[in-house]
Amino acid sequence: MKNSILTIMKKEFVRFFTDRRMVLTTVIMPGLMIYLLYSFMGSGLSSQFETTEDFLAQVGAVNLPESMQQIEKDSAALEFTEVSENEVEQLLEDLKSQETAFDLLAVFPEDFDAQVLSYDVTMGGTAPAVKLYYNSTDNDSQSSYNMMQEILDTYESALANKFDVNPGEETYDMATEEDMSAQIFSMMVPMLLLIFLFSGCMAVAPESIAGEKERGTIATLLVTPMKRSHLAIGKIISLSAIAILSGFSSFLGMMLSLPKMMGDVEGMSADIYNMTDYIMLLLVVLSTVLVIITLVSIISAFARNVKEATGWVTPVMIISMLLGVTSMIPSLCMTEPVWYLIPLYNSVQSMNGIFSMNPDMVNIVVTIAANVCFAGIGVFVLAKMFDNEKVMFSK
Repeated sequence: MKNSILTIMKKEFVRFFTDRRMVLTTVIMPGLMIYLLYSFMGSGLSSQFETTEDFLAQVGAVNLPESMQQIEKDSAALEFTEVSENEVEQLLEDLKSQETAFDLLAVFPEDFDAQVLSYDVTMGGTAPAVKLYYNSTDNDSQSSYNMMQEILDTYESALANKFDVNPGEETYDMATEEDMSAQIFSMMVPMLLLIFLFSGCMAVAPESIAGEKERGTIATLLVTPMKRSHLAIGKIISLSAIAILSGFSSFLGMMLSLPKMMGDVEGMSADIYNMTDYIMLLLVVLSTVLVIITLVSIISAFARNVKEATGWVTPVMIISMLLGVTSMIPSLCMTEPVWYLIPLYNSVQSMNGIFSMNPDMVNIVVTIAANVCFAGIGVFVLAKMFDNEKVMFSK
C-alpha cells in the first residue's frame, strides 16, 4: 500500500514538474503577478497623496502680513503672491474648476500682525481669523493646504493661540460634490470594469475553443467547407456578445453599489454623467471587449485544454489589472494620442477621461480605431492558427 501511494505521488510529481507550462502558470506566475499587482497598486494609491520633492506651493494671499513674508523666506516649498480682495470671488471660482494659477488662496485680515499682538486670549474676544480656500480633489491644492495649515498651527502655538484658522461653518474646500464623485469613479471604475470584462471573456472563450479542442469537436468544424477566417470571426463576434452581457451586468451592479460601498457619501452618484458620456463609454467598452476576446481566443487556441487555457489567461488578466491601476497614477496618465495606440492601456485612460468628466475626443477615437484594428489582426492570427494542424490537434 505504501509503495502504491509513493508510486502515484511520484507519477503526479513527474507529470507536473516535467510540464514547463504548468509549472510556469501554476507555481511561478501567480505569486509573481500578485506581487507586481499589489506593489503597483500601492505605488498608485500613495502617489495620490504625495508631491514631488521640488514641489513649490503657489499661494495667493490677500493682505499678506510681514510675518508670513518672513516665513516664505525661510521655506523652500512655499511662494506667496499678493492679490487684491476684488479678485477673491474669481479666484474661488477658478479653484472650483481647477483652472487657477494658485494652489491655495489665503485671506488674512487687514493689519493681521497688529491684531495678533493686541489680542488678549484671557479676554475671550474674537481672535483674528485666517481663511484658507483650497480644492481637495487637486493633489497640489490639498498638499498646499496641509502645508499652510501646519505652518499656521506652528506659528499660532508660538503666539499662545492668538488667532484662528478657518473659523465658523463657512465652506473652505472648493471641491464640488460632482468633482468628488468624478475623482472616485475615475480612480476605481476603469480597473474594475476591465476586470469584469476580462472575467466575462475568460468564462466563455476557453470553453468554446480549448474545450472543443479537448473534446475533439472542433475537428468537425475544421473539415467543413467553411473559410477558417469565417470560423474565427463567428467565434469572436458571438463570444464578444456574451462577454459584453456579462461585463455590463457586473458594471451595472458596481455602479449601483459603489455609493453604498463609499459609505453613502453625500453627492456620490453616477447622475453626474450625461448620455454622451455613456455613449462614449459604450463604444470604448465594445472595442475593448473585441481586443480581450480576441486575445483570450488566441491563447485558448494555443492551449491543449481548458485548464491550460485558464492558466495562461490568468497572468494576462493580472497584467490588464496592472494597466488598470494606471488610472490612479497621474504621472502614468498620458494625453498624447500616440499612447492610445497601446491596447488595454488606451481603454483604461479613455475611461478615466470619461469618468473624470474630462474626455478627449481625439484620444477616444484613436482608442476605438486602434482596438478595432488589433481585433482584426487577432482574427487573422486566429484563422491562421485554425489552419495549423499542429496547433489545433496538439495533445
